[in-house]
Amino acid sequence: MKKKKEKGRAGRVNVAVFFGGRSNEREISVITGMYCTNLLRGSPFRVFPVWLPASGGMKYAKGARSVAEFAEEKGEAFVSVALSRGALVRADNPKKTVARIDCALNCCHGGMGEDGTLSALFAWHGIANASPPMPASAVFMDKALTKIAAKGLGIPVARSFFVEGKRWEENRAEVLAEAAEFGYPIVVKPLRLGSSIGVSVARDEAELASAFSLAFSLDGGALAEEYFPDRRELDCAAYRRKEEIVFSAIEEVFPRESVFSFGEKYEGGIRAPQIPAELSAEREAELRACLSSLYSAFGLRGVVRADFLLVRGREGERLLLSELNTVPGSLACHLFGRTLAEARAFLITLVEEGLRPEPAREIVTTGILGNPIFSGAKGCKNGGIPL
Repeated sequence: MKKKKEKGRAGRVNVAVFFGGRSNEREISVITGMYCTNLLRGSPFRVFPVWLPASGGMKYAKGARSVAEFAEEKGEAFVSVALSRGALVRADNPKKTVARIDCALNCCHGGMGEDGTLSALFAWHGIANASPPMPASAVFMDKALTKIAAKGLGIPVARSFFVEGKRWEENRAEVLAEAAEFGYPIVVKPLRLGSSIGVSVARDEAELASAFSLAFSLDGGALAEEYFPDRRELDCAAYRRKEEIVFSAIEEVFPRESVFSFGEKYEGGIRAPQIPAELSAEREAELRACLSSLYSAFGLRGVVRADFLLVRGREGERLLLSELNTVPGSLACHLFGRTLAEARAFLITLVEEGLRPEPAREIVTTGILGNPIFSGAKGCKNGGIPL
């Protein structure tokens, strides 16, 4: 009797790549998602691209190869699916399984995706996650919370103040007075957006009003931050491999405008970034120490990218954390290798790390539901329960 050949673990692993979403960055997310999907198609894994249209729901983009297939955001050719207990199932027939999902890779930039929504969904359905977990994703999606987190770890950040849209509508004079005391020029950023969407520099009161109007048309809050004309813009990515935090090369970008705009990032017209950036060994160590502190303190996994400003002024040269991206563009593959083979190897490592089992946690059952004091409708009225 012939023995059946046993397949290797990698040959049985199904990886779902999620991209798109209800976000102003959904088009960039499609680029990242299809880039990762096409690279993983050449790996030992079976890859299942899952597109999240802006209108909602999920679609299994079987056979999709190009970002152009998502330009109209119609997707009639794709199958509507949903997650159910660790599997992709047909939305119109939940009993029909499309595939069991062993590991998920989040490529959704911004909005309901990068903010921890998807990570929470994966956890609920018992799907291993090769991307950062929900709590840290929620914190770092919010630029004001990011600053609070950094300050708590002793990581320097630029001076700033936060403005809610409602406060701007009801107390505009108060906000303008705070800005005048803060000092111009001021960088205004939508609180929970990325890709430099809605970011502008205000040099006086009139420009600040326009900047806030733009920011609040996109988000419910805005961060007003100190502007540094004499600065260098640096970024570095990191991921965990077993017990080690692995750092990428440090990149320096060279924006031509007052801020690194969406157009410069994705539509050309920018000087090519320098990798690695020219920095002293001490400055490199400082930058990586800041990133390591954030990664460790928040129990991160998967790849993240931290953006820094190296500013010069009367206080000398200072390194400041700008933000931390839990779903960086193209998952920062270019920072870990220059070739497609190196990028593929990097993504495979992310998935392998995502598959590493999490420690089992006990879920306590107290038996309180069987207590007759809480039985029936009257029992529910027996005062509050101290928790």
